[in-house]
Amino acid sequence: MTAVTVLDATALNRATLARQRLLARADISVPEAVAHLCGLQAQEPQEPFVGLWSRLARFDPAELDAALTGRAVVRTHLMRRTVHLVTADDALAWRSRHDAMLRQRATSAYRRELAGIDLDELAAAGRAVMADARARTMAELVAGVEDRWPGRPRRALGELLIAGLVPMAQLPPRGLWRVRAGVRNLPLATWLGRDVDPLPADADDPVGQRLVRRYLAAHGPAAPADLRAWCGLAGLPAAVKAVREELVSFRDARGRELLDLPDAPRPDPDTPAPVRFLPAFDNAILGYRDRGRIIDDAHLGLSVAGHRAVLVDGRVAATWTVREERLRVSPLRPLSPAEREAVHAEGRELAAFLDAGMEDVPVE
Repeated sequence: MTAVTVLDATALNRATLARQRLLARADISVPEAVAHLCGLQAQEPQEPFVGLWSRLARFDPAELDAALTGRAVVRTHLMRRTVHLVTADDALAWRSRHDAMLRQRATSAYRRELAGIDLDELAAAGRAVMADARARTMAELVAGVEDRWPGRPRRALGELLIAGLVPMAQLPPRGLWRVRAGVRNLPLATWLGRDVDPLPADADDPVGQRLVRRYLAAHGPAAPADLRAWCGLAGLPAAVKAVREELVSFRDARGRELLDLPDAPRPDPDTPAPVRFLPAFDNAILGYRDRGRIIDDAHLGLSVAGHRAVLVDGRVAATWTVREERLRVSPLRPLSPAEREAVHAEGRELAAFLDAGMEDVPVE
């Protein structure tokens, strides 16, 4: 019987950093990076710029702006019912596979307020309102349907339509560099000029199989529970089973089975990890159920509360923010002099990227 290799937290950390392009900045295009990462969480519109700056060599915000306005990438509700920045191809290919989850999560949030509403009828009404191909705010969309469901909370109707029932894109200028703009919605198919891919009636779940492979390429080695935590989909066992023979298997220090692509990078645990500044809600942290490979249990709440993280030796060791036009770093543990200098140096680079006037970076 062949012994299964055990990967400790450091080995998993270095694999994650390599997959996430956080060991060395990659010389690839913005759409290529967004595709490889399986999207970036983007409910805070400016955060993906920091996420890409930390991962790409010579990142220019104009490239992401061009990808958004050129419809190569799109902002839409997808994994975990959160707004993600994904490629147009992935948005169209993955949306139907996420439909049931999106609908369930949207309805569970407003179960009492929406009781008795036929969801298919509501979806049809929403599509009819949007049939003129005019972008609308959530309030404008609700105004077009609320007469049919008088007395229902407008926010419940709007969030169900936009985040659960009708595949929507959030249009630029929202999400452009240094632009503050409200959400204007248009059906994905209208904005991208192609219909959302239908969900194949196949018990082996081919869309799910592709999700498994893509997730492992960006996040592996990982357990099926980590995959579920990343995408929010519970019904992936058939997909995992179908691709299992393609994969290699490991164990973590707790004995959990971890799956991975055979040729994916798994660097030596002694590989140096540079300081990296992560945006709020980065999937390098949130893309797992067990986040111990990158963040200590004591700090788990920071990752879901929107705090921006600083990685030191590959792990969350500080948070950062911009206050009073200064980038400030707050360590979560004592930093050595060398670590403080590395944090300060990378912070100066980020400060220059965010605002050329921010030269000093206090490490408090």
